[in-house]
Order: sequence, then structure tokens, then C-alpha cells
Amino acid sequence: MTAPEINGPGLRGLLGRLMAVVRPEFRSDVLEFPADDLVFGGGACRVPGCQRSARGHGFCQGHGQRWVDAGRPDPEVFAATTDPRWRRQQPNQRCAVDGCGYGTARGGLCSMHARRWEHAGRPDRDRWLAAVPAVKQPAAGAVCRIEHCLLWPQASSPFCHAHTNAWRCHGRPDPGEFADGFVPTGLPANETIRLGTLAPALRLEMQYALQCRHDQRRGKVTPTIVGRVVRLLVAAEVSSLLDHDEAGWRQLSGQLDSNARGLLMFAHRVVADLAEDDGWDGEYDRDVWRMHRLGFDGHRSLRFTSITQPWLQELAKRFVRLRLSRGLGLEAGGGRPVLAITRFSAFLSRTGVERIDQLDRPLLEHYLADLSELSIERRRSHIGTLNGLFTAIRQHHWHSGLAATVTFYNEDYPHRAELLPRALAEQVMTQLEHPANLDRFDNRTYRLITIVLMRSGLRVTDALRLRADCITTDAEGAPYLRYFNHKMRRDALVPIDAELVDQINEHRRRTLDRWPGGTPILFPRPTKNVDGTQPLGTPTYRAALLRGLAACDIRDDTGQPVHLTPHRWRHTLGTRLINRDVPQEVVRRILDHDSPQMTAHYARMHDTTVRRAWEAARKVDITGRTVVFDPDGPLADAAWAKQRLAQATQALPNGYCGLPLQQSCPHANACLTCSMFLTTAEFLPQHRTQRQQTLELITAAEARGQKRLAEMNRTVLTNLDTIIDSLDTSQDTEHAL
Repeated sequence: MTAPEINGPGLRGLLGRLMAVVRPEFRSDVLEFPADDLVFGGGACRVPGCQRSARGHGFCQGHGQRWVDAGRPDPEVFAATTDPRWRRQQPNQRCAVDGCGYGTARGGLCSMHARRWEHAGRPDRDRWLAAVPAVKQPAAGAVCRIEHCLLWPQASSPFCHAHTNAWRCHGRPDPGEFADGFVPTGLPANETIRLGTLAPALRLEMQYALQCRHDQRRGKVTPTIVGRVVRLLVAAEVSSLLDHDEAGWRQLSGQLDSNARGLLMFAHRVVADLAEDDGWDGEYDRDVWRMHRLGFDGHRSLRFTSITQPWLQELAKRFVRLRLSRGLGLEAGGGRPVLAITRFSAFLSRTGVERIDQLDRPLLEHYLADLSELSIERRRSHIGTLNGLFTAIRQHHWHSGLAATVTFYNEDYPHRAELLPRALAEQVMTQLEHPANLDRFDNRTYRLITIVLMRSGLRVTDALRLRADCITTDAEGAPYLRYFNHKMRRDALVPIDAELVDQINEHRRRTLDRWPGGTPILFPRPTKNVDGTQPLGTPTYRAALLRGLAACDIRDDTGQPVHLTPHRWRHTLGTRLINRDVPQEVVRRILDHDSPQMTAHYARMHDTTVRRAWEAARKVDITGRTVVFDPDGPLADAAWAKQRLAQATQALPNGYCGLPLQQSCPHANACLTCSMFLTTAEFLPQHRTQRQQTLELITAAEARGQKRLAEMNRTVLTNLDTIIDSLDTSQDTEHAL
């Protein structure tokens, strides 16, 4: 591929754009970053006094190698005892002769003592060292010119023995300049990013790519990885990252490791994005749309290259743009339409249709037969997509050649079978919900996600994208899980129990150990997420779920291992609620369905809500305090759904239990001592009857000496008196009005 000119019309002035966007701190041949840099740093080396970045086991590269050479001792002990200085700043070894300050030459002795020992016939070292005569001292204060070296100078040299040899190897430069070379002026070569070997324009492109990587903070990049990419670019003899397309760079980078190859692909992508116009004006005319240039997350592409008819390709682009601009998601607005139209294009090619005016009803009937090999759902999707395209062409006058008979009718759609909910059997759920099995998950985060999915019925995508502050409460302090329903594109709430609240709060405390500054999301991905802003991926959780199921050995009633997807817990919750006589409208609110027809998948009945009557009634708790639900507040619908759920499934003869269905009652049958109990004036006769029965129980218990039983019932009696007095007062006030 021929490289476009850096200022050519195809790039629209890439050089000018690079000059405008690359910040001064990145516009250097040598880039240095502190150890605490979130992307290019690794945190400070655990050795006190070392300023280099940690690269493995908490050590910098130098101390890491020393730790390995030492046999991998206890890291904390090694860090506290090893020399924090770089190897070239450490003093050279001193002669073994007591009082000698010369550096070693061979055998642990300086050159002078080594010759004396050899002339003596190499006697026993220890006895020889003990009898060595006094050493002649150099001039007072004479030491090696190297700042950190305290050894004596070698003969007339200004340096010790080892540094003298190094000085001679470098051609005997000026002693002062040679000594200055040992003074640390910055990071070592393996801790810096060096771009000086690249051509000027290519160097600027790499600087821009590194700046983008730093700003996005998706993952760490060590200077070593950047160095590998730089060496590849030099060897490839290119002047720009755009000299090859992505496929060409993948072929050239075959010898690189995955990290370096990923950085190269990232650099090519961001430079190409900068060079080419983004937005619809720049992307629409291309046959491959890079959707991140249109504001969509990820690196998904829509390919129109397989739509071989030019007129159909143009109509497909207009149709997809229209759907996406109306707010449909990438899959529904772009992926499925492109797939359906591409298949229709292949059918037209096989049948010899070249123009839009050749489309007619017989051709569509032929296509319906061609679709018969697909599943019912895919056939319905393809037919619906094409019908939408035909309607848009006529409605917006995109092409006048489309005949009025080119349309699909309701009878053309294959009948959708009425499928039963894919709920899990209760014996399977019993195994999944058992604490011992949940504890077998290899990560507490995956364990919590599983509990959230089972108890709330959220879709897995919505659960993984929960905000860190996802817990909210109503006026009564009842907890709810606030989430964004991505399918319906709206915020929603679902009642949860206090136990789940505690687990979520504990999880948030654990994430602070990894991200001390906190994270905006509840379940951040564990890798390539330096600031905790990226959510855990669905494939990652699905893999963890498979590992958990294997570890727990969950089996069905036939003894076979259970295979499930996270979405089946949503079906299970909906089916459980219906089976417990929860009204369908309440189930719809809990699952946040858009219409009763969606909830009808779990039941074929519809309940008339009683919210208006509930809001009109005055409710009091066991203390006699009035319970108020704000009908206009953001929690009104969710609070009503929670209350209606409890009322429908836990109705009492004298009131309603306000405890959520997901939470078991800690009070057995002592509802009048439960803080979740609510009642109204319609139950006053029952309250008075129970008060009389409670008095009789207390009298009988006292007569038999059952003090504990009498004490428990006195609490019930006190609460009954409070409730009756409060409700009587309320009735008197209403009558007076």
C-alpha cells in the first residue's frame, strides 16, 4: 500500500492536526513518567529509597532480578535489606586485606596483594591475610573521582581499579566528564520511552498514540513494550502508521508479543481516526463504518461491502442511519438490518435481479421460500427488517422505482411458537442458592453478581453496569436497587433485601483496596482498568459462572450437569412471583417490562391494580406512626410495587407484612412485634379481638409462672394498644371533618 502524503488531500492535513493535538509533555524524543503514573508507571518499587517503577512482584526490573538471583526470598525481608541503589551506583568490591582501600582485581584481592599472594606460593588465604604487613596509604583524602565510589585511586589514575578499566575502554575521556556520567540524571534506559530513531512524522504519530493511551487509561503500557513497537517501525522502514492498513500491520507484527501488537494496532487506529473525518459526514460514504467514530462504544464495524447492488447499498446505508439516529442500539439499529439486507442482496444476485423496479410480489414469495432454512426468530427478523426498509423507501421518497406490491403481509411472518418460561427447577435453584455452593466461586465479586442476578432478575448487562451508588431507599427506609435498563433505555428500580445491601456495601469496601479513590461503577473489570471506570465484561462473568457451576457440580433431577445462562435467573424470578400469586402488573414493574405482553410470557392473566385504594388508606406501623408514600416521588412506583408484592403474598388477618418477598421473616408469627408490620382502620375489630385474647394469654401465663411467655405477650399488648388508640383517633378526626 502506497503511503499517502502527510499533508495530502486524502488525510486532510494530518500533520497540522497532529501538531495541534499533541501536548508539549508528549512532544519529546525521550519520554519519562513517574512511578505513580496510572498508565506508564507501575507504582513505586517496594524497596525503600528506590524511585523506579515496579514491574513485577512489586519490584523494579533491577531489584526484581536481584530478588530472583537471591533465590526469591521473602519479598518484604528482601526489600528491607537490599541496597536501594542502582547497580552502577553501588560501590565496587574492596580488597580483602584488612586496611586496604584498593578495589579488587582478582580473587577478592587488589592487584598488588594478589601478586604478593601468588609470589608467596598461594598459601592458605586466612593465615596469609592475618600476616600481611601494613598497607601503604595513599595521599590523605584521595579517593576515586566517581561520586559514590570510596575506593583508593589506582596508581596515578584518578579512578579506582574497576573504574580505571572502564575509563580506558571509553578512550580516556576527560576525567570530569567521565565521572559526571555516573551521576544519575534521570531514569535508566529501560524506564524511558525513546522515539528518536523514528522519522519526524512517524515520531509525532507515536507521540499522539501514547497521549491517547495515557488519556484513555484502559491499561498499562511499559516502556519496554513501546520499545518493541519502535524497533518494529524502524525495521519496517515506514514513514507513517498509515503506510499499511490494519491487516498489513498484523502481518508485519507477527513476531511481536500480544501486548506490543495491541499497542501497534491501537496506534494505527487512533492515527487513522485523526486523519480521516469522523461523524456522519466522514463515515457515511465509506463501505465500512467504524462505529466508534459515530459515538458508539467499542470497535464494532458495519460492513456494506457484501451488498453488491449499488442502489441497494445506498438504501441500506440510509435505512441504518435513520434507525441509529432514532436512538436504536447498535445491534438492533445496525447489525441486524445489515445482516438481513446482505442476505437479500445475495438472493437478488442469484436470481439475476439488478434493478429496484424488478422487485415484485412473486419475487418476495420466492424469497420467503428461500428463508425457510432459517429459524423462526431469524425469519421473522429478516422479514420485518426488509418490510421496514420498503416502508421507509416509500415514506421518505428515497426511490421512485419501488412498486406498491413490494411488501410483506402479516400472514407472511412465520407463527411464533408459544414457549414456556425458561425457569430453572426449584431443586436446581436450591443448589444454586445454597451458601456453601456460592462460596465455591473463585472470586467474591462473581459470587455477589450471581446473588444480584438471582434475587433481582436483572439482565446480566444491566447488573454488570450498576453504578457504585446503586442503592437507594424510600420514605420507610426500604432498600431498592437502582439500575439503567439498557433494553428500554431508562432508569429503573427493583426491591432488594437488607442482606443484599450489606453484601454490596462490603463489596464496595473491598474495591477501595484496589482503587483507593473509589470507582463510579459497582463491578469494575479487574484488568486493563487503571482508574476503575470500565465495567466487568459479560464474557468474563459467563466464564466465571461456568467455573462456578463445575465446582459446585449442580445437577438436574436426572442427574445431568446443569447448563444455564444468566438470563434464566430472570425467567426464574418472574415464574416464582407468578406462582406465588403476585399480580402480573406487579411482576411487570419488578422486571421493568415495557408492556403486559412481555410479562405474559410468565403468566396468562392480568391483575387490576389497587394502588389508588392503597394510597388513599391511612397506614400505621406497630408504633402507631403514619406511613406515607409520596405518590409523585421517583420511588413511588417502586415502593408501590414492593408493597403490593408483600400484600399479595403475605397478607395477614389484621394488616399487611411490609417485608420484601426476598427476605425471610425473623419474627416467626409475631408480626405485632415486627417493625415491617403495617395496618389500617379496617382491621380495628380484629385488633380488639386479638387484644382480648392477648390479655387472656398473659393472665394464664402468669398463673402458671411462665414469665417469659407473659413478657412476650405484653409487648404485643402494648403495640396493640398503641395501634388501636392511633386508629381510633384517626377515625374520630375523619368523622369530625
